Amino acid sequence: MLFSIGDKAVYPAQGVGIIEAIETQEFSGETHDFYVMRICDSDMIIMVPTANVAQVGLRCLVAKDHIQEVYDVLEDKEAPIGNISSWSRRQRDYTEKIKSGDLLCVAAVLRELYMISVGKELSYGEKKVMELARRLVIKEMAYAEDIEEDQVGLRVDKVFNRQ
Repeated sequence: MLFSIGDKAVYPAQGVGIIEAIETQEFSGETHDFYVMRICDSDMIIMVPTANVAQVGLRCLVAKDHIQEVYDVLEDKEAPIGNISSWSRRQRDYTEKIKSGDLLCVAAVLRELYMISVGKELSYGEKKVMELARRLVIKEMAYAEDIEEDQVGLRVDKVFNRQ
């Protein structure tokens, strides 16, 4: 088993959760083991088949020694802004990146939307995606560094000169 009870893990697009139990259930005559995970932000319970962890995208928190890479992505003001002009296509692209569960991809979405917001006011949909990306990045980094979310939020705001 990859995770133990009490471990923190990241579920794509939902964020950090805690493995509360490992249960065995029977479906169609077959028994399957499941991680029972409570998402920290929402108290949502998610059951992930232990055999499908990779397909679902459930993963460990980012390692402390990789946190600087996330800040590097956020700070990269030279990164090209996606050239997808249609908001619906951009939103689909952002959603795919967020659902990938890859923290660097989520950070890139946050950075890109911030850079767009410098030049124009974001639409309601863009603001919601930006808020989700920001929340996912801050929550995971706070748990990984074992510090308060406010501290991470201040550092992220400082990267974007929004202190």
